[in-house]
Amino acid sequence: MDLKNTVCLITGGTKGIGASTAVLLAERGADVAVVGRSQGVASAEVQAKVERLGRKFLGIVADISKPEEARRSVRETIAHFGTIDVLVHSAGGPVPGTFMELTAERWHSAFDTHVHPIFHLCQEAIPVMKAKKQGVIIFISSSAGIRGVPGAVAYQAVKGLLPQLTRAMARETAADNVRINCVAPGVIRTAFHDQMPPEVKKNNLENRIPLKREGTPEQVAELILQMITNDYITGETFSIDGGLTMRIA
Repeated sequence: MDLKNTVCLITGGTKGIGASTAVLLAERGADVAVVGRSQGVASAEVQAKVERLGRKFLGIVADISKPEEARRSVRETIAHFGTIDVLVHSAGGPVPGTFMELTAERWHSAFDTHVHPIFHLCQEAIPVMKAKKQGVIIFISSSAGIRGVPGAVAYQAVKGLLPQLTRAMARETAADNVRINCVAPGVIRTAFHDQMPPEVKKNNLENRIPLKREGTPEQVAELILQMITNDYITGETFSIDGGLTMRIA
């Protein structure tokens, strides 16, 4: 897909991987809508970068864990720009706790944030993409969804579901040239991983990650860009983790 004059919607697009993706797609010629629970300083920074590139920006305040707000975010994008070409679901957050520590509320909240929005976002976006015989959807999974991570069972469950959902949905949409792929980042230099205790981070770099360094949001955004622009990729999950999942230890 050539991104020039396309419309891209990014959930969680005000910070981290989502924000870097929004700016990179704008560099390639896309107009960008970003969804966040609030549109504060972080959103203003993304907007300024997008508009400096000569592209249009739309900030949408929505809690996509709520079905109607997820659907509204797609409808607002289409109403504002006239269409939607790319959907990147980057919204999410940590869900700490072992299985026996988890409350039912926290368990369901993990699915409400990471998984259930996909149903509502995609049911709104896919018909528009099918009608124009063009569209790309990207889900953000995690290396935690591939390998075991102590004390984060709900997070692993929701992230582990996304690669299979990617394959199932991609089979259904391929005939209409709507491609669906997934990215599984490892330890990336974002606020999400800044919460790691120093000893955990040290162990990651010294013993778990063969490249012995963190990734950056910009590197993940570059992979997302490749999955959007290469029109012969669908139904795939790509790891970007410095070799973390290669080294199951």
